[in-house]
Amino acid sequence: MDRSDVTLERMRSFIRVAERGSLSAVARELRVGQSTITRHLRELEEAVGVPLLSRTTRRVTLTDEGGRYYADCVQILRLVEQAGDEARGTRGAPVGTIRISCTAAFGVLHASRLIFAFQDRYPEIGVDLNLTDERVDLVREGVDIALRLGPLSDSSMKLRVLGQCRRLLVAAPDYLAVRGRPTVPQDLSGHEGIRMSNVAGSDTLTLQGPDGARHVVPLSGRFRVDHGLAAREALAAGRGIGPTHQWLVGDLLAAGRLEAVLPDYTLPFVPLSLLIVPERAGIARVRLLVDFLAEQIGGIPGIERPRP
Repeated sequence: MDRSDVTLERMRSFIRVAERGSLSAVARELRVGQSTITRHLRELEEAVGVPLLSRTTRRVTLTDEGGRYYADCVQILRLVEQAGDEARGTRGAPVGTIRISCTAAFGVLHASRLIFAFQDRYPEIGVDLNLTDERVDLVREGVDIALRLGPLSDSSMKLRVLGQCRRLLVAAPDYLAVRGRPTVPQDLSGHEGIRMSNVAGSDTLTLQGPDGARHVVPLSGRFRVDHGLAAREALAAGRGIGPTHQWLVGDLLAAGRLEAVLPDYTLPFVPLSLLIVPERAGIARVRLLVDFLAEQIGGIPGIERPRP
């Protein structure tokens, strides 16, 4: 076997195995048999002339030579895809698939609608949307971009802040009619709190008063949940008072199903950011979606565009 047997297909199989550490996972992802992936790797190693992967019963890892070869393969495939984009761009609209990971509740209520509009503008671009509140490894999962709430620390990704999300305290009118309406932050201690179990510090609220004073008060209650849409349902059902994003409950506020509590007090804003896998940032269709989201998300009520 010679160097002409170093095919793009074999490179792609090698890259995904290196990233996922599992032949079976890559076989499922690419919808081929595991024997096909095994053959791709064997033929690639024979063509290159060095072992690229070290296999154990539990995991597949890169050898030193494999690590260097992996970095080169990623760049080669990126250039191949960019070249294809450029060639197709001379004849019409960009094509291909973009893989997106998005915070679940935001994805259901807003991102999916924006993606529909994007695809109406670029009908040849496919989108795979994965909704999760977990901070997934974008490279390992084969994701191009991710929409995430809150502070981010992954310095290996390109970061673009799309806006700042306004938060407020809300409750259903029926709940307030029975339990009373808080007039100062300290009144919250006698109320049922709806809390997010996957948000650090959700047992405490930090509020800023109209005079600028900072109030830190405990929030307790019998219901905690790890999904924003379930918290929205609990609030609308009159199960308690809770802090929430305006974009999550704006329609319920407009319909009178929820009311703002302590409206003169403000909660800290939460950043909404876009993470971009660096090797995918130059792909035309990815650039188009990144720019589209940056343009459109600032128009969602409760999200302020970042200051220049």
